[in-house]
Amino acid sequence: MPEKDTTGANAMNNCSIFPVEEIVQYPLPGYGVPTAISFSPDDSLVAYLFSPDQSLNRKLFVFDPNNGKHNLCFSPPDGGLDENNLSAEEKLRRERSRERGLGVTRYEWLKTSPKRKRVMVPLPAGIYIRDTCIKPELPELKLPSVACSPIIDPHISPDSTMLAYVKDNELHVLNLLFNMSKQLTRGAKENAITHGIAEFIAQEEMDRKNGYWWSLDSKIIAFTEVDSSGIPLFRIMHQGKNSVGPDAQEDHAYPFAGGSNVKVRLGVVSATGGPVNWMDLLCGAEQADDEEYLARVNWMHGNVLTAQVLNRTHSKLKILKFNIKTGRGEVILEEENETWINLHDCFTPLDKIPNKSSGGFIWASEKTGFRHLYLHDAGGVCLGPITQGEWMVEQVAGVNEASGIVYFTGTLDGPLESHLYCTNLFPDVTHPLKDPLRLTHAKGKHVVVLDHQLQRFVDVHDSVDSPPKITLHSLLDGSLITCLYEQPINIPQFKKLDLEPPEIIQVEAEDGTALYGALYKPDAARFGPPPYRTMIHVYGGPSVQVVCDSWINTVDMRAQYLRSKGILVWKMDNRGTARRGLKFAGALKYNCGRIDAEDQLVGAEWLIKQGLAKLGHIGLYGWSYGGYLSAMSLARFPDVFKCAVSGAPVTSWDGYDTFYTEKYMGLPSENESGYLNSSVMHHIGSMKGNLMLVHGMIDENVHFRHTARLVNALVAAGKRYELLIFPDERHMPRQLKERIYMEERIWEFIDRSL
Repeated sequence: MPEKDTTGANAMNNCSIFPVEEIVQYPLPGYGVPTAISFSPDDSLVAYLFSPDQSLNRKLFVFDPNNGKHNLCFSPPDGGLDENNLSAEEKLRRERSRERGLGVTRYEWLKTSPKRKRVMVPLPAGIYIRDTCIKPELPELKLPSVACSPIIDPHISPDSTMLAYVKDNELHVLNLLFNMSKQLTRGAKENAITHGIAEFIAQEEMDRKNGYWWSLDSKIIAFTEVDSSGIPLFRIMHQGKNSVGPDAQEDHAYPFAGGSNVKVRLGVVSATGGPVNWMDLLCGAEQADDEEYLARVNWMHGNVLTAQVLNRTHSKLKILKFNIKTGRGEVILEEENETWINLHDCFTPLDKIPNKSSGGFIWASEKTGFRHLYLHDAGGVCLGPITQGEWMVEQVAGVNEASGIVYFTGTLDGPLESHLYCTNLFPDVTHPLKDPLRLTHAKGKHVVVLDHQLQRFVDVHDSVDSPPKITLHSLLDGSLITCLYEQPINIPQFKKLDLEPPEIIQVEAEDGTALYGALYKPDAARFGPPPYRTMIHVYGGPSVQVVCDSWINTVDMRAQYLRSKGILVWKMDNRGTARRGLKFAGALKYNCGRIDAEDQLVGAEWLIKQGLAKLGHIGLYGWSYGGYLSAMSLARFPDVFKCAVSGAPVTSWDGYDTFYTEKYMGLPSENESGYLNSSVMHHIGSMKGNLMLVHGMIDENVHFRHTARLVNALVAAGKRYELLIFPDERHMPRQLKERIYMEERIWEFIDRSL
């Protein structure tokens, strides 16, 4: 028998069991599980969204822990949401939240009598109200919507008597008891002023999707007025359309680095209507000094309104408390950090603090280098730490003020995992802090939802060895109560694709810092021993972690596909990425494309030293920041990297938005050399390998302009490149045929380039 040929052509013949279509399937294998899980107001039911046919099209179900039954609660009468019945604003909101689900995509419980459990479901046709009783019932279309004037971002009031929503850029309220609607704000102007809608920067970069907030007593609504009239419009042309004119173009108020931001005011209005009271706050104005971004808005007990305001350089955050009648605000807390301030949602109001006449709040700070919880009184005075150590708190999951316990998720057991813990809410400042109690037990990642009475929690658990499993546990000690959903790993789909979990590896950066990588080795029995042709999957940007003990790494379908073709795949989180503390993340400050690329080089050199990869046969691929870093690494280290697939790359940071860019790179006027050196175009002269650029032409986040500017530089330098464009796609191709076509072209490029 002749020796096995391990070239790409024969590898393809050996691996027909893994068609390219498997890369683009969604949901990914094992991820067709219940999502958007919540307890009913009385904690008797658990609701969730689920697709029985494992597609994107989801319906609303309820689970009764007492009898173990799952019941269909709401199936859209007309099929629900799809990509063709959405307004332009809703499509853009989905892009910014990376939402791909169809059918039912969200819902909210109404607090009514225990015998009558009702939910609100927003759909393109309007707002539906559905009783969760087991008997079949036609849902009530409470508030119809029309395509030319859609209902945006509806939310039920805390007492469930009213529904707030935005329509035609104005804030409205529907009284659910009398079915009467009222417009609360006026003065909106198309492409200039909006009320109650989060601006682009808030949605895309600040993780703030809302532009209005109900008070705790349901009597008042705080909202934003966004004035984008001072931002020059950036026009995107739909070059793939048959038509020309207004329907083939769209204009966006996009704030480029160094330029102006939108102006944001914060107002309050009675839920029954009346005059608006404006708070003494104007973010984004030239005279605002430290008030550049309205980051978060929260209500505290007693109708006290608070706002978190971030300065332009991301070095100072203030929490202001407002008198909603006069609009006067006072600073109750200031957070400063030379690296930068990371926004979070850990601000938690407290009703009562022992030995204090009033309440206070929980706040999370990175002043020690790692995010930890601190107790503050109503005036903002810090009463002491709640957690500490060289690990980070991720989210506050719940607070039991009566028993003095706070529940949170964090990385105490390692940066590759996430667990639920609890600890004392009111620590004794005269004694050392006690170690938190861990309530989730299996290794890997845990996402939790606590019930309202703080007796039980739903645990969504996964690891590289097991797909997501959903269980109900006691909050007392984490013990199992019942299983809500489990998908066995030995189903035919997993067996057919031979989805072998990656090996988690630890290597050292040049300064000795531990870096974590994931290794996908080809089957030696089919492809022979190493070294193998190698592709490195990179992201490498801030606020993201790629390598972790999660099933998402096992079902990295492009990595598994390449592995099935005899390609070794490696990915590694360089310095600058998330969940490792502020020093680790801050390594790329002012120098994107330097340390991150150098760490990726360290990873490639480690593969060569281990005999897994061979010089001259290593490539890179990535999307967005990963697209940037793959192109940058190819250009900077031409003797190591042979090729790169660069998807939707930011090729020069002066072409990206203010918030993200200036946080990590500073202002262009104050860091000219940093902006120059971090541009891919600055390094193109030394590039030797093959570069494939992939981009959607109507990408409103990373504009196609980035790729076009890089192409100009490549042409001027006489460098070869390949261009794969999608005229009708945005930041990531969504249509199935486009995704399949993209993966086929990417594989062809990799196969001939390595």
